[in-house]
Amino acid sequence: MRTAVKIAVRGRVQGVGFRPFVFQLAEKYQLSGTVQNNMDGVKIYLEGDADHIKAFLFALKNNKPRLSIINEILVEETVAQNIADFTIIPSERSGTSMLVIPIDSAVCEDCLNEMNDPNDFRYQYPLINCTQCGPRYTIINELPYDRPYTSMKDFPMCEDCRREYEDPTNRRHHAQPIACPKCGPRVWLLDQSGKQVEVENPLVETVTLLKEGRIVAIKGIGGYHLCCDASNEKAVAELRRRKKRPLRPLAIMVASISEVEHLAKLNEDECELLKSPEAPIVVLKKNERYQLAESVAPRMSTIGVMLPYTPLHHLLFTEPELSCLVMTSANPSGMPILYKDEEAFRYLEGIADYYLVHNREILHPVDDSVVQFNDGKLDFLRRSRGYVPDPFTTNQDVTGIVTFGGQQKTTFTIGRNEQIFVGPHIGELENIETINHYKQELDHLLKWIDIPKKLAVIDAHPGYHIQKLVKEYPFEEVMEVQHHHAHMAACMEEHQVKGEAYGIILDGTGFGLDGNIWGFEVLYGDAQSFQRMAHLHYTPLPGGEKCIREPWRNATAMLISLLGAEGETLAKTIFNDKKAEIDTLKKMIDRNINTVYAGTCGRLFDSVSALCGVTKISSYDGEAAIQLAELADENNSFEPYLFDFVEQDVLTIDFSKMLKEIALQILAERDVSLISGRFHETVVQATVEVMEKLLVTTSNANKQVVLSGGSFHNRFLRKRLTSELIERGFAVFVPEQVPCNDGGLSYGQLAIAKAKRSAVQCV
Repeated sequence: MRTAVKIAVRGRVQGVGFRPFVFQLAEKYQLSGTVQNNMDGVKIYLEGDADHIKAFLFALKNNKPRLSIINEILVEETVAQNIADFTIIPSERSGTSMLVIPIDSAVCEDCLNEMNDPNDFRYQYPLINCTQCGPRYTIINELPYDRPYTSMKDFPMCEDCRREYEDPTNRRHHAQPIACPKCGPRVWLLDQSGKQVEVENPLVETVTLLKEGRIVAIKGIGGYHLCCDASNEKAVAELRRRKKRPLRPLAIMVASISEVEHLAKLNEDECELLKSPEAPIVVLKKNERYQLAESVAPRMSTIGVMLPYTPLHHLLFTEPELSCLVMTSANPSGMPILYKDEEAFRYLEGIADYYLVHNREILHPVDDSVVQFNDGKLDFLRRSRGYVPDPFTTNQDVTGIVTFGGQQKTTFTIGRNEQIFVGPHIGELENIETINHYKQELDHLLKWIDIPKKLAVIDAHPGYHIQKLVKEYPFEEVMEVQHHHAHMAACMEEHQVKGEAYGIILDGTGFGLDGNIWGFEVLYGDAQSFQRMAHLHYTPLPGGEKCIREPWRNATAMLISLLGAEGETLAKTIFNDKKAEIDTLKKMIDRNINTVYAGTCGRLFDSVSALCGVTKISSYDGEAAIQLAELADENNSFEPYLFDFVEQDVLTIDFSKMLKEIALQILAERDVSLISGRFHETVVQATVEVMEKLLVTTSNANKQVVLSGGSFHNRFLRKRLTSELIERGFAVFVPEQVPCNDGGLSYGQLAIAKAKRSAVQCV
């Protein structure tokens, strides 16, 4: 019996070969009709045998293309039009957008095989791609995703590419970035002055330059990288000197999985993540065979590794002796990622020796995503290329909510229907370039997602730039959200935690409701509201931000504040070259001059790191805590130091005894690794004891607990605290798909706004 249906498919179904997939299914099941991209996803009209349509729908759901994600399939019976064939018809560009914007994907095996085949007309073409790989989000100007609305519009297809593009049985059918050496973008090499280097093959010459120890700026999918030979200490050290990045670890790109195994310990999950279409940087433990230049990741037991994810990258690894390259974002310190050619030449002058560029314009820059496996679970340090702007789903309508994140590791988030779109990693909002980058990406996503601007949500910190930025947008309402509540709500939303829960939030800086700086918090509540149940005892930060940049100041202030004259003596003995400055800090504390008060996990780690002589002055955000954590093996057992509690309305943790003992052990020249391990275990045990006290002294018997805040990137803290809480019967949830650091704040802010909106609607 001949029947007809209309099908609407929503999800990540554009730019992933979905229409040719549908065409081939229709051919297989002898069905006629049409398939079309529109602002809602993909529309399919089918007519034919009812059983064949049923088989088509099963295959549509279960055999979808590699990069596609189907969120919804709507099927409606209709009247048959007696169409003879099945065709792909032009996209419909009217209507309200429900699209999931396609993400950029690592080059696929089929394209690599063609690129390496001397008989293929795309042999060694460094910009080869198909429906299953290549640029997407980074080249889109408007939606729906069609070539005329991308940066490929300036490259008319040659006869060979056109034939593939129009052939529904071909892998490149309607592949919008389709290109070849004859008609597509090309690659060339430029010297420091911007003059083209006349060579037969720019990539071969680039390999030669890298082997010689040169630093090359390389244009990729989402922006420029700075690249050099990771085994050449002189080259890596010179890159650090020029970029003014003395110690922060540099990411590396390694030729193959087998080469990765020469450098790092690798389990099955890490291997699959490296090889995935998202191709993030994966933080791995170095192994005993690791022999790269010391300057790649100094004083670190881990290394950030990625595999080549573009065809251009693969062509750089043509010689066995060049199997590992430093591949670090080319932005100068504090600046957003460089992606425009003219900006790269301006900002990288004096840094790059050469530039390997192509003329496929990048419209939307994206940094490499950075992840690690932490206690067996995924842990995003940065969620960007390969993942953005894929939406999360939620349980109610969030249309019109836009959240602005915080100040550091900033992201924004947009709500539409039951979708939550977290934007790309932006960075620190501390200069006009980064702020403009933020606004550009937010404006584009707002245009594409097409929602009314009802509610803006910002961090409550009065000094954050987003307080000014939000005023540039015509929102009906602006809501302020407490920083740590957003961290808590983000984890609860990700795991759909029902009812109320405890939130253990450990991070560096967040503006508290009492005007002090919070960051070692135990909260209780849900996304709608919370109570502060416990926190770290406040200590002064004389000079504010300067204490964060120079942890020895923070350590001194803690000792003086907590231990009085004895603490001052200990500080002057440990930091014996800073006695005059310590006197000044003492006066600032006594007179409350330019001094704020903080109780944060980040500042506690900074202080202990400085006392141990690990990091007295930080060269990058989180350095002191990261370097201290490097000394503590999460697989070992340590005896905690002594600590106290102050029983007030809000339980307060007092680490005075611990800090005194650590200071005395430093003066006695005890093993710093042991001190770090004991310190970590003390933080764990104090937090666990807080939870036990709260269960006894309050009416909150609920044993759900979420862990969030940037300190939970620390492997020791996450593993040990999770283990200890589970042992005591708690159900523990940790961030896995959204960063626990401030990159996840905007997601948590939206969860709070959703809950508060729902509460108002229910009244």
